Amino acid sequence: MKNLANFLFEVGMLKRTPRTGFQFLGSGAESVAEHSFRTAVIGYTLAQLDGTVNPARVMQLCLFHDIPEARTGDLNYVNKKYVQVDEARAVRDLAATLPFGDDYQGTIAEFTAGETPESCLAHDADQLEMILALKEYRDLGNRNAEEWYPYSLKRLKTVVARELAETIWVTDSSRWWFEGEDVNWWVKGKR
Repeated sequence: MKNLANFLFEVGMLKRTPRTGFQFLGSGAESVAEHSFRTAVIGYTLAQLDGTVNPARVMQLCLFHDIPEARTGDLNYVNKKYVQVDEARAVRDLAATLPFGDDYQGTIAEFTAGETPESCLAHDADQLEMILALKEYRDLGNRNAEEWYPYSLKRLKTVVARELAETIWVTDSSRWWFEGEDVNWWVKGKR
């Protein structure tokens, strides 16, 4: 049980581990845990839209894909040009302490290989989470977000993810709570 408690504390580090790419965007901040949560919800959504894969497996891949960053930190694309991280060792070292270590290693290996339909959707969920963040920052006036979008779009592997990305990019990120409401509700505060 001690190893499991340590594992859960380690996963908690992701709440305090910043995603580093936003420093290049010039605005925004997000922890790895925040990113992983929305990625898992996106993965579930993509799996449901696909209809042929196991949504729970896609969510597992999404939730676990960045756990090694509790040990390695998050490296953005510029960092990855210059810094070599032994992520495989980080995965092995953690797996050695877990009663489900083989499953954990298999999950990370499947995500990394990106060959199964589930892992393709998980990769797409990872990119769609970035696209959603870019759209949110673009809507708030960050002109650099527009430049990043095509690169994220090119990383998408599935048709369903590309279709969703295109819809995301033309949807106002701040209107979801306002659409369909009776205008009088916003004046009177009740229905």
